[in-house]
Amino acid sequence: MELSSEDSLRLNVLIANAQAIRIDENNLVVYGLNGEREMKVALNPSGRADHYLQQVREMLSGQVLGSPGGYPVFLRRWTRMGQINNDDLDKLLMLGEPEAVVAVTRSRHLTDELARRAWWVAPYAENARRMLEHPAVVAGSMGPVLAEFLVEHLPFETEHQEMLDTVRLVLQSGLIGAETRRRLWDSGRTRKTYRVGFLTAQSEAFPEPAAARADLGQYGPLLLPLLPGNPFAGLLFTLLDSAGQTFVAVAADTLQRPADQDVVTALTNALGHYFAVARLVVESPREIATIEQMVEALCGMQEGPLHELLAAVPALTAEIHAMLFLAQIDEAIVTPIFAHTDAVGSVMRKKLEPVLQPIQQQFAVLRGGR
Repeated sequence: MELSSEDSLRLNVLIANAQAIRIDENNLVVYGLNGEREMKVALNPSGRADHYLQQVREMLSGQVLGSPGGYPVFLRRWTRMGQINNDDLDKLLMLGEPEAVVAVTRSRHLTDELARRAWWVAPYAENARRMLEHPAVVAGSMGPVLAEFLVEHLPFETEHQEMLDTVRLVLQSGLIGAETRRRLWDSGRTRKTYRVGFLTAQSEAFPEPAAARADLGQYGPLLLPLLPGNPFAGLLFTLLDSAGQTFVAVAADTLQRPADQDVVTALTNALGHYFAVARLVVESPREIATIEQMVEALCGMQEGPLHELLAAVPALTAEIHAMLFLAQIDEAIVTPIFAHTDAVGSVMRKKLEPVLQPIQQQFAVLRGGR
């Protein structure tokens, strides 16, 4: 089936003037975007609509990319890898192909203007999340637009990975206001995955900060002289202060009832990232016993900043052990368990007890317990 001469002419005019194109399959309309102005071409198929739409796509691809067979197969394979040349991005938004838009949203060359066009073509939550991975979009005019959409769409998400990704991304600086941040935090009382999003964002601005430990006034003066050149002392000071106590409290709370394996993975990686300055061993242990042996060996060193810290505040040896322990935590510690089960919920948590309980014990130490 060939395009009618009228449709062919009008589509050619649309291609010549548009910066982006989308196809409304239900109403058989092709829309074009030029700046803030929309144009449209109502199609008049003489046969089956799906065959006619295929001809429209082949025409768009032939005119824009010189590939009359439609969206090129090799580009489909590259779509989710971000391997698209910078010169092709604007052309991909002229094809009316949702998969081509995905390629644009994942490209490392994405700009704020291209994000605006891509959002007009395919305003879907996954595209918004991928675009908010780009600093240029976060800092541009589209950042708050995408964040607002994701926040409004968040209650309808069913996958926990998408929930925590959304929260992590919208918490980036300048995207949402304090009221919206507080609303997300409050929702986390019943949807703990939201709180995991706060942890993965490594945000210091939790809406409900915990109080500093009561002994900060006692040990703070001993730590302050070490802060300029001792990263271990800096981390320990933070952990005794409000910011660290808040992070540990939130982490301990969310670790009690993680929903699924994605949430556990995100939690363990967030811990490793937060305590990273205390990580002296590169490899990721897969056994709690191995981590405990590492910590004992590290604390036995007779020189260096860690030895200096232990000598300055011997009463906080347990806290120093705890932060060294948590610095070695990441997804590798749960990989051996997840390799043999796809359980979620309470069954998953039961299988994870040998890992989660020692982590909770370290949290308790950092919060002033023994």
